[in-house]
Amino acid sequence: MSAPQTIAPLVVLGNTNPSLCPGLKCMVVWRWLLSASSVFTAAVVAVWPETLALILGTFVSEDLTCVSAGLLIQDRTLGWFPGVAGCLLGIYFGDLGLWLLGRIAGQRVLRWPWVRRRISAQRLERAGRCLDERGWIAIFAARFLPGTRLPLYLAAGMLGRNGGRFALWTLVAAAMWTPLLVGGVVLVSSEIVVPLQQGLGAGWVAVLVAAGMLFFTLRLARAVGNPQGRATMAARIARVWRWEFWPTWLFYLPVLPWIGWLMVRYRSLTVWTAANPGIPQGGVVGESKFDILTNLPAEWIVPSALLAPGEWHDRLHRFVEIKRDRGWVFPLILKPDVGQRGAGVKLARSMNDVAEYLKHQPDALIVQAYHPGPFEAGIFYVRIPGEPSGRIFSVTDKRFPELLGDGQSTLEQLIWAHPRFRMQAQTFLIRHEKDLDRVLARGESFRLAVAGNHCQGTMFLDGAHLITPELERRVDDMARHFDGFFFGRFDVRYSNVEAFKAGRDLAIVELNGVTSESTNIYDPGRSLLHGYGTLYRQWSLLFRIGDANRRLGQRPASLGELLKSVSAHLLKKPTLALAD
Repeated sequence: MSAPQTIAPLVVLGNTNPSLCPGLKCMVVWRWLLSASSVFTAAVVAVWPETLALILGTFVSEDLTCVSAGLLIQDRTLGWFPGVAGCLLGIYFGDLGLWLLGRIAGQRVLRWPWVRRRISAQRLERAGRCLDERGWIAIFAARFLPGTRLPLYLAAGMLGRNGGRFALWTLVAAAMWTPLLVGGVVLVSSEIVVPLQQGLGAGWVAVLVAAGMLFFTLRLARAVGNPQGRATMAARIARVWRWEFWPTWLFYLPVLPWIGWLMVRYRSLTVWTAANPGIPQGGVVGESKFDILTNLPAEWIVPSALLAPGEWHDRLHRFVEIKRDRGWVFPLILKPDVGQRGAGVKLARSMNDVAEYLKHQPDALIVQAYHPGPFEAGIFYVRIPGEPSGRIFSVTDKRFPELLGDGQSTLEQLIWAHPRFRMQAQTFLIRHEKDLDRVLARGESFRLAVAGNHCQGTMFLDGAHLITPELERRVDDMARHFDGFFFGRFDVRYSNVEAFKAGRDLAIVELNGVTSESTNIYDPGRSLLHGYGTLYRQWSLLFRIGDANRRLGQRPASLGELLKSVSAHLLKKPTLALAD
């Protein structure tokens, strides 16, 4: 067979670039190993058909398949050779599949949801650097280091690393790892299975329970086998009592019966939507943040402009006009006009940042001058219709997350080592993935978040000490300027604490309506009962205000209208969920 004929069927399997793979040596090795492993697999399956199930099982879970094989060997249902061989072949073909996936799909693989949830372009880039620095030792070691195999093997394929050497090194690693894992299960399984069989009987129930226990133990050992794994495990355990990080649906479960009681008391499911007649449906979801800002005194809001939807180039041109006409300079804030929980807030430092943001955000945007703070607060305001003045229900003192360098640790290591920041590590790692390998100088400060939202990394403290009669009068004056506003939270920035308390220094970033929270409940120094007590009072006031407006002739949203708005909001995922 001529050389071109030999290469043709292997173009998708190996690298034919001479600069990356001198001659055809890598192609020959790859083809030989693939052929030999295929023939060996066919022979094993022909003699021991049960190995096919093990091979396919490894594509679902390598660990669980190896644990199951070890238990079957211990039970003498399966022989040593077919058990180890089936797991080994499945693991090996899975490794080759990852390389091949990276080789064929290239950067397109990063657009696949399953891959995107696990790795990023920057992580693949770091894996490529690891390959450059450590060569094939990295490929071998990835088999034994949790969390490194997927990015390294994909990177090896995407970067065109020698297919033959990859196949050889992964075979060596799998041939060492698989017998150790399966053999280890065989050695310890009798100590687990026998007691279980005494309690559960000699059937398959005891074997299945043992498999689950061993699988969990193996996953736990993998998780705590490196500093990042231990930090992740510590964060997961800490979530049990650090309720500020609970999922929203879980945290609000005890509040639902109280809301139900209020619906019965006020004889309406939706009366609370009449609390703010000046905002569509009171500000449940979908309201324009820019329209709300235009109803507030211009001298007390952060200078803002609306960038309407349209073609990318037209919007970029319109941004330039806004920036020029307002005399603004970078940095500037870009954020969705309809947003929730800080999603999509961008601190743009250059035109390149703006152009890239507009490509991914086609909806209406707010452009704001950047207020450097350095302080931010959430002021929750309520006013009963008919009363001459309103009051501050609560103040949230927001603390932006910052790291201090030690001159030795990378940014990623500092995040994982911090007892609070590791609770939201994935948010920070994705946001700052380009800087993760950067070593901060001793004492150097690095800010992890710009948006003042808890889910984006900002810590919320109870700011009751900031409330003064002067601040309350200022906030009441601003709120009464907005006809039809009675209940909600002002997010403001300020530069001087004493001037803020005197009501002289504050700039409104945005105003949220009836679904805003009294976010001081997330103060880690407060109890869970305090948080729920605050929420119960907040919802009681909301229903009371809505009922008062209903008596004055304001129509609450119908249930159908409300469900339509909420469902439309839930179905529309934010284009850019992560904020700066």
